Amino acid sequence: MLINQFLILGAVLFAIGVYGVIARKNAVLVLISIELILNSVNINLLAFALQQSGESAAAGSSFALFIIAVAAAEVGVGLALVLLIYRNRRSIALDELSEMKG
Repeated sequence: MLINQFLILGAVLFAIGVYGVIARKNAVLVLISIELILNSVNINLLAFALQQSGESAAAGSSFALFIIAVAAAEVGVGLALVLLIYRNRRSIALDELSEMKG
């Protein structure tokens, strides 16, 4: 496959993720959109790593593994925060969280 196809897929996933972060009011859907953004970056890293040979190919793959680890940690912390907010407020709407400033 051509690298262009992977880059277009990554760009489409990135655009969908950014739209989800901006437009959604549900905290869980915002977390899912952030995961889409991270996965689009992984696709681009691996596409560029396939074009290279030697150490740079291994570097792209290792960066992708680090991004997967960060995404897993982000999901764990994010869902813990969402559950804590739901337990206290009985809602996970992001509009209502602005009342917590103070």
